[in-house]
Amino acid sequence: MGKGEQTRQEIIRKAAPIFNQRGYDGAALSDLMKATGLEKGGIYRHFESKQQLAAEAFDYAWQETLGARIHDLDAVLNTVDRLKRLVANFVERRGAIPGGCPLLNTAVDTDDGNSVLRLRARKALHGLRSYIVLVIHAGIKAQEIRPSIDAKKLASLIISSLEGAIMLCRLERSDEALRAVETHLDSYFEREVRLPAK
Repeated sequence: MGKGEQTRQEIIRKAAPIFNQRGYDGAALSDLMKATGLEKGGIYRHFESKQQLAAEAFDYAWQETLGARIHDLDAVLNTVDRLKRLVANFVERRGAIPGGCPLLNTAVDTDDGNSVLRLRARKALHGLRSYIVLVIHAGIKAQEIRPSIDAKKLASLIISSLEGAIMLCRLERSDEALRAVETHLDSYFEREVRLPAK
């Protein structure tokens, strides 16, 4: 990687928490300059616009967050236990990027504008849901998950429960809702998702 690309990646890494914590409109150029130690021209030498930088900063923040959420999942052999570990990772490994979940933040921030960031957030959501759907399909095939389970609906239930709990935690400044969702999902997986042994 050349020096220019290293600088570019460093700008993205340092800009990601700013966009994640303050949103697109709240991330001032002066904040980005202070964080990176670069002048306006130094930043825009590497990016066509603030929007391009914000989009790539979101991608970086999301990859860090997703990496924390799927950490060590391949080591969990049973697919129901893998879903439970995914939920536990979501609860325990939330600090990948300052400011909380970039998917939730960006979805809220772009609800009524910024189509570029909205598309990035939708792509991230679809990628996460597809990953969970693959785990569920593998579980059905391995006869660990009930064949009647609708994989896409279950994946959406998991994501919306966890993201909703994150919102409550942030508003209430308490982990209570997230812990409650983890307990509920664990119980639901055992009661309704795991295929009983014959």
